[in-house]
This record gives sequence, structure tokens and C-alpha cells, in this order.
Amino acid sequence: MAEKSHTEYFRYRIRRDASGALSWFRENWREKRWFRWFAILLGAALALWIVAWALLARDLPDADMLLEYEPPLPTMVRGIDGDIVYSYARERRVQLQYPDFPQQLIEAYLAAEDKTFFTHGGIDMGGLAGAVIDYVSKLGSGERAVGGSTITQQVAKNILLSNEYSITRKLKEMMLARRIESALTKQQILELYLNEIPLGRRSFGVQAASRAYFDKDVDDLELHEMAFLAILPKAPERYGRKQYEGMAIERRNFVLDQMVDNGFVSSAEAATAKAQPLGLKPMREQYSTADAGYFFEEVRRNLMEDFGETADDGRNSVYAGGLWVRTSLDPELQSAARDALRGGMMRYHGNRGWPGPVATIDPDNGDLIQQLRSSNLGISYDDWRVGVVTERSGGSATIGLTDGESYPLSGFPDALNVGDVVAVEQAGNGYRLRSVPEVSGGFVAMAPLTGRVLAMQGGFDSRLSDFNRATQADRQPGSTIKPFVYAAGLDHGMTPATQVPDQTFCFYQGARLGEKCFRNFGGGGGGVHTMRWGLEQSRNLMTVHIAMDAGMPNVIKTFERVGIGSYEPYPAFALGAGDTTVLKMVSAYSALANHGRQNPPTLIDYVQDRHGKVIWRADKRACQRCNMAEWDGQAMPRPGLSGRQVLDPRTAYQVVHMLRGVVTRGTAVRLRSLNLPLFGKTGTTTGPTNAWFVGGSPDIIAGMYLGFDQPRNMGGWVQGGNTAAPIFKDFVEQTRSHWTDEPFVAPAGVRMVRIDRRSGKRVFDGTPSDEPLAAIIWEAFKPDTEPPRRTRADAIEAKRREFLDLIRAGQRARQDAAFGDAFGEPSDFVEEQGGIY
Repeated sequence: MAEKSHTEYFRYRIRRDASGALSWFRENWREKRWFRWFAILLGAALALWIVAWALLARDLPDADMLLEYEPPLPTMVRGIDGDIVYSYARERRVQLQYPDFPQQLIEAYLAAEDKTFFTHGGIDMGGLAGAVIDYVSKLGSGERAVGGSTITQQVAKNILLSNEYSITRKLKEMMLARRIESALTKQQILELYLNEIPLGRRSFGVQAASRAYFDKDVDDLELHEMAFLAILPKAPERYGRKQYEGMAIERRNFVLDQMVDNGFVSSAEAATAKAQPLGLKPMREQYSTADAGYFFEEVRRNLMEDFGETADDGRNSVYAGGLWVRTSLDPELQSAARDALRGGMMRYHGNRGWPGPVATIDPDNGDLIQQLRSSNLGISYDDWRVGVVTERSGGSATIGLTDGESYPLSGFPDALNVGDVVAVEQAGNGYRLRSVPEVSGGFVAMAPLTGRVLAMQGGFDSRLSDFNRATQADRQPGSTIKPFVYAAGLDHGMTPATQVPDQTFCFYQGARLGEKCFRNFGGGGGGVHTMRWGLEQSRNLMTVHIAMDAGMPNVIKTFERVGIGSYEPYPAFALGAGDTTVLKMVSAYSALANHGRQNPPTLIDYVQDRHGKVIWRADKRACQRCNMAEWDGQAMPRPGLSGRQVLDPRTAYQVVHMLRGVVTRGTAVRLRSLNLPLFGKTGTTTGPTNAWFVGGSPDIIAGMYLGFDQPRNMGGWVQGGNTAAPIFKDFVEQTRSHWTDEPFVAPAGVRMVRIDRRSGKRVFDGTPSDEPLAAIIWEAFKPDTEPPRRTRADAIEAKRREFLDLIRAGQRARQDAAFGDAFGEPSDFVEEQGGIY
């Protein structure tokens, strides 16, 4: 009862007071005129506020979203050693936390932008009044009024609103600023501001601007540099330019004075800072420490396929997601691959003259130098630069460079025209024309045990052409495909010692294609030789015989299993007539070096989001017990084998063992001087149109080709051994520390047997030596496939023939001596042609 009486009492008081207030309002409304006007104005203001709220505030974003706001950040790329080597960025952005900002830098921005920041509630009424007066005074003049925005209002505009210049946007900004102040602390607001404010040179935030203007991190900045960064929000695209240097210094000094007035620095400190020049650094590419444009573009394509390009494609997009990408790029191997491939192109080009411009710009489309800047064409070779011909008159010409300067050009042909984009090199007070080789090519280096691509070069320079010849150019591999034909033969009953005819082979390909007869490169042939000899000397006829004996369908299946390509079962494909890429060939050879186990080629090891969480990983193997809290005392847990088995391990090793002979005494013999356990195969396509080499060691496989983008004859002298193999040799010599002397290890099930290198028959007396042309060698056989022991009788017969040959040679010597006594010394009219077996 007491509680009910209490409630009724309060209801009574509310009714009584409300009735009294209403009576008071009616009495004043009737009797006082000023009260009526005041009430009308107050009601109108309230109505306007309700309308403004309905029209403006209802669609404003929620300020609480700033608590989870993630700014667009570039994707950072790391190399194999973890160092940053590149970034995918259309804007410079680096996100820091509030404690990371130097206190003096914060004070510089407060002095320049909002000295009452820590005391106002989001709106500075004094600044707002000044802005209103300035706006009214400039109405109709076309000039933009002073904004009068606080730092909180700028955060609202930069992150949650547009940059529209209107009263409506200003009102929204004010409303939103009040919301932000109630949702975030002052430190959180400053953190957003200092990370997001646009400061010119495509930089957003003070850390990105510090790198862009001074090539420093924020904690390394000096006072005068901090004051300069603080002036940029007013006119970011003006104060950073050379022609406005005086204005920038004046504004910087004003900020220093404001810092003194606010007690942030002393007068002496400000005076010392004022005496300093601006000290701006020229703008340069950020985080590009490796010249690996083709590699980075391939990574970018892979990332965009998985995560999208912009923020609209998802929160982990390439250009906004702030990803951290760990790649397999080895900068040292990459530089060597670039230089070796370019060296091969330059050697081939020789003195062939100027092949033409690298690009052409239409003079009718405006300023040529500006068009050149927009094209992003460039070159990184010696001290060459890319320029555009701006004038041409008779024997004189002028070249314009991307820095806006023009110079006289010398050493140019009559075919040079205005608008031609060319490579030039400084010569005296001008520049002289240089030739970028027309021939091109591709290069890939890979780790066979993991499939990680260590280096990739897809042409002379990615800034001249982004067409990646290592992954996108379909080329005939020529004889580099032969090891996989031999692998098919080994899988179908042959051995490295099998005798194969080196004789003409004709094949009827049907009514449409008719009969096809094959021949060796350079002609010749005849006799019967070991499979090893055929591979070492790259004999076409022997390869076709092996392919037909093994069955072309089986050969094609072998090509498909190792990822080279899928072709029709015609013998021409056994000689490399089908198209493939450098990357595919290197991957296939990696399977040979890895005992027939192939890992798919990868350029990315793993991807982390902006918070460090791994969201993609190349190695997806499960590892049981790897995440135990404590060791259980059992054997160390290990993940399973990676990749898939595409070849018999024994077959793969037999092929590698034969390919060692290609380097020791075969078509790649020029690599023998490297004194490394290398294997490999050269290749030359019909024409010749392409020159190839693929090979390497147990740890690194590299492959390359040289040829024209529109295939044509490179010249009859061109072969894989004299054109492509030297590129590989240069690559190894530049990276010698990466190559070990560890030999290829035979897998279980391989028997090493002594044989006669020429005949392939088993040898029981004598020891194999390291001599390239040793008569006795170790050969790899699968169990029960080695030559039988009865070959001892054959060895005795061979020794008997050797003795007979010696007797006959002695008889000929005596006859020659008698001939000389009668007629004088015989002339050397016969030149014996030796050969390497």
C-alpha cells in the first residue's frame, strides 16, 4: 500500500506541474509580445533542426565503425630471405599506431591545424565563425573559402565523407565530428588523422609522406622536416614542388612560430630549424630493391586471381588489403639471371645495327615528353635511359627524357623519326643511340626439391615489354624434350647400354600428311650405338627409333605426366615439334633431378593478411603432432612428401646419369669447365628459330631459350650449345656460392655397373676414371637389366682383335718406311676427323 501511494503521489505532482507550466505559457503568450516572438523563433529553430536531422543526419555513417576501420593499404612483397623487395601500391600508405608518432611531429600538426584539439568537442566555434565570415565575403568570387575544420572534422571528411565543397557537406561534417568525439578517444582520432591525411606524392599519412619527401621514417625526422610535413594538408600538391619552394619555406616557418607560441619548442630550436633548407628528396619507386619485374608481375596475376584487385573485390585485395606476401625470389639469382640472359641477347645481336624503336608515340596526341612519362617505359641496363625523339632535321636530332630535359642525339640512322622511343646513353653534352636487341628469350631458375621459382626473366626489361617469355611464350623445345623420350624407352625395356640404330627412319603419317623421313641435325648418321651415346650427341634418328620402339602413345603420356604438353602421337613431337614454355620445361627437368617426384612451380610461399594471419599457403601438407604443446618423446613429427610421382625414380636417375654425359663430353661440353656435378640438355629447333638449354644440379635447375618474338631463322651457326649454354654458364659463374659439389644420389633399386662406354658391354677388368673420354664408365641399371656376365668372352674377343690391329699397324709402318726410302716423305693428304662419343 505504501508503494502504491508513493507512485500516485508522483503522478499527481507531474500532472500539477505540467498544468502549471501550460498555464504559465498561455499567460505569457497573451500578455507579452517579446515572449511570442521568442517562442516562434525557438519553434522554428527546433523545426529546422528536425528537418536538418531528417535530411542530413539520418544517412550519416555510424561513427562507431571507425573503431574497426581498416584503411586501404598496399601489398608488401618479401623475398626468400624475408626482406621487402617490392610493393603493389597505387598510393603510398603505411599504418602506424599512436605511440609510433614522435611527440614533436604531433605538436607540429596541432600547431598548424588545430591547436585546441585536446579541449574542443569536435568543433572549434572560433574557427567556425571565421570560416563563415570568410565564406560570405567570397560569395560569387569563385575563390574557395577557408575551411575552419578541426582535426576531427578532417577525419570525418577523409574517411566517412566526400571532398565535396558545399554547405551541406560542412554541416554533415560537423554532425559527424560530434559523433566521432563521443565514440573515439582523442588519441584514436589523431591516429586516424595522421595515418589517413593526403600529403601529396601519392602518399597518405605521415609515415608514407616522410618516406616520399625525405626518404626517412618518422622517428628519424628533424624539427624542420616535421614542420614541413605539417604544412602539406593545406596544399599537398603545391608545397612539394620546386617552383613553390619559397612559399613552402614561408609556411613552414609560420608553423615553427606557432609551435613556439604554443610552448611546444623554444625560440632557439625554432630559429635553428628555420635556417635549414627544405631538403626534399626526388621521388622514387618505393620498396623496389630487386630488378624482377617479370617475377613480380607473375606474382601480381596470381594474387589478383585469388584475392581480387581493389577493395570492392574483398578485404584482402591486392591494392587495398595490406597483404604481406612471402615469395621464393632470390635477389642474387635474379640479378644473375637477368644479366646472363641480356648478355646472351647482346652477344647474338653483335654488330647487327639498330633494330628500330622500342615504342612509338604519336606527336598529334600532345606533348611527347609527357606522353613518355605516362607510358611508364624505362630501362635498367648500364647507364642507358629511355627517351623520345622530339625533333629531327637532316643530320641532327633531339631526344627528350622523362625528367623534362632535352639533349642533342648522335649516332642515329636515317630511319629515326619524331615520336620514336629509343634507348640512349650519355655522350659528352648529349646522348647517343643504343640498340635494344630484337632477339629475346626467357629464363627460369627453380629449386627441384620444392618447386619454388628462384628467378625469372621474361625478356630484356619488363619496363619495355611486360610480355613474359618465360611463362607466356609457347615455343618448340627442340632436343631438350629428348630426355623424356629416353625415359619412355627406359620404362619399356631399354637400358642406357641398349644398342639403337642411328639410321634413316621414315614414317607414314596418313593420307593427309604423307610420309615423313627424319634426319640428324647436320645430316650424317649410320651404325648402331648405345642409348647413352645417342642422348649425349643428341642424335635425332636414334631418338625417333627409341620413340617408335617404346610406342609414341607412351612417349606422349610421359610428356603429359611431367607437364610439358599434350600432343598427337607423331614422331616429330619426339624431336620437340610441340609448343611449351620455359617454366614447364624447367619443372619437368626438376622432376628428373628429384627422383621423378614433381612439385608444381610456385612463386609465392604464403600470404598473410594485414594482421599477420596466414590466409594462403603453397605447402598444404598436413603434419601430424606438429602442434603439440609439449614434446611427447617420440620421433620428430615431419610432413609427408610434397608433389606427386610422375616418373619411376630409377628411370629419372638413369636419365640424369646420361645427361651428366651431355655436359662431360656431349653437346654441352663447354660447361665442363665449371667443375660442378651438372646435368642438362641443349636444344635447337628447325630453322634454327630457337636455341635452348635446360639443366642444373641437385639443388637448382635453370632453363632458357633465345629467339625472336615472331619466330624466324636465327642463322645456320646457331645451336643450343653455342648460344644458350653460355647463358647458363654465365649464370652459374655469377652465383657460384649457390652451387655445391654434392653429386646426384641414386635412389633405391639402381645398380651401378662398369661398362665399355662405346659398346655398352659389361667390363670386369679396369676401373672407371673421371676422364671425359674414359673407355670404362659406371652406368646405372635397374635390377636384372644390366648386361649379362657372359660378356667376358666378348671382352676376350675384343682384346684379340686389339692385338691383331697392333700387328697390322706394325706391318703398315714398315711398308710406309720402305715407301719413304724410295720416294721421299709422304704428304698429309688425309685429315682424320675425330669425334666426341
